Amino acid sequence: MQTLTVQVSDALAKEIAREARSRRTTKSEIVRERLARKKTPERSLWDRMKDLAIDDPQSPTDLSTNKKHMAGYGRSRSRG
Repeated sequence: MQTLTVQVSDALAKEIAREARSRRTTKSEIVRERLARKKTPERSLWDRMKDLAIDDPQSPTDLSTNKKHMAGYGRSRSRG
C-alpha cells in the first residue's frame, strides 16, 4: 500500500479523529473510506434540464427554420 501525505484543516483533522475513536478504527481507515466514496458523475447540461423540455409529438420540430411557425413573432401585442 502506498503512503500519501496531505495537509487538512484542524477542523477536518478533529472530525476524522473523533470518528476514528467512536468507531474504534484508525484515522487512515476513515480517510480511505472517504476517498473511496464514489462521487456522482458530472451531469451534462441536458441531463440537468431535460425534465424541463417539452416532449410532445404534436409540437413543431423546426421552429428556427420554418417561417410558417414564426408568423407574428416579434410584433407588438395589442393591449386591450
